[in-house]
Amino acid sequence: QVQLVESGGGLVQAGGSLRLSCAASGRTLSMNAMGWLRQAPGQERDFVAAINWRGGSTDYADSVKGRFTISRDNTKNTVYLQMNSLKPEDTAVYYCAARYSASVGRVNDEYHYWGQGTQVTVSS
Repeated sequence: QVQLVESGGGLVQAGGSLRLSCAASGRTLSMNAMGWLRQAPGQERDFVAAINWRGGSTDYADSVKGRFTISRDNTKNTVYLQMNSLKPEDTAVYYCAARYSASVGRVNDEYHYWGQGTQVTVSS
């Protein structure tokens, strides 16, 4: 059974930075694409960023492009999301997820393993 555990969320002022981490246990996910998705109160869960199994291909939502960076360390079975220049509209619960596929994807239904989520709150 795969478990994903996110950490690094918190409260930050607009313009600040946070680094989220997602540690996988149960089995290696080095052959799986990984992603970060977020859900704000009253809204659907939206795609944020994804990275393929080797880390050579990434994809970002337009709203975070240029501010967020996704990366992974397969030796540690961990994926990261560096978030810079944070805005109040980035406030949400951030979820780490893994796909069966090795390629990046944006659709929620294409992610098969999910973490519990970590809250990110950006104050204005």
